[in-house]
Amino acid sequence: MLKKIKPKNARSKRALQKREPKTEENVKKAIFIRGSSTSQIVNEALSDLCKLKKPDAINFTKKNNTIHPFDNDTSLNFFCEKNDTSLFVVGSHSKKRPNNLTFIRMFDGQILDMVEVGIENAKSLSEFKTSKCAIGIKPLFLFVGDLFENSQVHKTFKNMLLDFYRGQSVKNINLSGLEHVISVTAIDSSSEQSSDTRAMPGIIYFRVYTTQFKKSGEKTPRIELEEMGPSYNFRIRRFKFANDDVYKLATKVPKVNKPKKIKNIDVNEMGDKIGRIHLGKQDLSKLQTRKMKGLKRIAEDYTEEDLESEELVPLTKKQKA
Repeated sequence: MLKKIKPKNARSKRALQKREPKTEENVKKAIFIRGSSTSQIVNEALSDLCKLKKPDAINFTKKNNTIHPFDNDTSLNFFCEKNDTSLFVVGSHSKKRPNNLTFIRMFDGQILDMVEVGIENAKSLSEFKTSKCAIGIKPLFLFVGDLFENSQVHKTFKNMLLDFYRGQSVKNINLSGLEHVISVTAIDSSSEQSSDTRAMPGIIYFRVYTTQFKKSGEKTPRIELEEMGPSYNFRIRRFKFANDDVYKLATKVPKVNKPKKIKNIDVNEMGDKIGRIHLGKQDLSKLQTRKMKGLKRIAEDYTEEDLESEELVPLTKKQKA
């Protein structure tokens, strides 16, 4: 760990203040780093995933022999403090775990959680001769599969991908600026026989598409998806979850950002707003009804109080009958 630096001048003090906790987080930066041994598939995967994350990404092209996330986290803590980065992707390759990627999240200078995946059927960004999206555009995410709701490992991996590519928080979205879609599909194939015996059963399909606006004869265009790349099949190998106390602290929402609760107004599970209205006591005797002859009061219906307060209306011949 780096020592806590005391600011010597106003410039260094402003630099340290940028790293302090804030009510609204900055865009999270990510470092894509190579381990002691990598393959061509891993190098291309790190480069392509970095391009999707740009401009908030740093790609280290040199090999690092000290990077072993599951064994020793000293180097990652050093890079986290030095580059003010909380997201890492470490690429490695070995006989035991070929074509390996490790997605890592940091909190307070320490490792929060990690998910290690193996790459299969990789296709790089350059293999797709199609149009590409612009740099810094927020993607649309599509998660398909019950595993993202039922499996804790897949939930964590889903949350990591959203953290990596969520970009800057915005209030308004220009629909024409939604240029690409990241589709992640999880399939539980327990009966499937895989050559990777160390991986969990099931496979995750990672695909990236660009949106094409076609004429539809109406005001709203017809949307078509064209695969942009990269394309990977991931198999989850190893993982490490955060402690409950640390995860609760990492996901704590400041009181300033919490929405103010309005009295007697709630939101149900479907997202509909439900309100409770309190009415005063109603006097039904003063309720205005439809005026018709059958509802007119006759002299026999009047009480003594009515006689004192009102004048009797003479009966007609039909009413007397």
